[in-house]
Amino acid sequence: MSEFINFFLSLSHNLGYDGIVLLMAIESSFIPFPSEIVIPPAAYLASRGEMNIYLIILAGVIGSLIGAVINYWLAYFLGRALIYKIADHRTSRFFLINSAKIKKSEDFFLRYGNISTLVGRLIPVVRQLISLPAGFARMNFKSFLFYTAFGSGVWAIVLAILGYAFGANQELLAKYYKEISWFFVILAILVAAVIVIRKGNNGNSKSL
Repeated sequence: MSEFINFFLSLSHNLGYDGIVLLMAIESSFIPFPSEIVIPPAAYLASRGEMNIYLIILAGVIGSLIGAVINYWLAYFLGRALIYKIADHRTSRFFLINSAKIKKSEDFFLRYGNISTLVGRLIPVVRQLISLPAGFARMNFKSFLFYTAFGSGVWAIVLAILGYAFGANQELLAKYYKEISWFFVILAILVAAVIVIRKGNNGNSKSL
């Protein structure tokens, strides 16, 4: 386990902020790559003064946005039918992608609307693919960027806090991972609800 941890610590140190952007872009696209092994090791290095925690979070958000935008435009231009067809092709198995996973993300988007691109960034499996149904629906791009950046920021902060606070102590990391994650998920949902309500009120007041 210590060798595994040291590997990712050295990886974060060698790749730096550009590496975080790249890896988080990959994680946020259709290629499965867990963000849990990108930001926490870098945040641990920040706790030792070797990196900057704010730049780590910023790099994580930028990378997540890049990957999400790639998925959005792929879905936007290729369309639902072709994306589903590609997902069921045998080569997609290497990326652990299938139509059932896309359908799960699409159902989530259809149920909760645009706000799902924020909340979905905090949910495993949905996180990587929630941009696809947004592209299918041709969601307003500015709204897509806002909600995606918000959700990505919350997730990056969660991971950074875990890495900064617990560092290489995997037992503590595992112990508090769910609690801290759920706290920020609930907080993000509450903030998102306030945003939606305020937008609705503003729209109603303009129509009067």
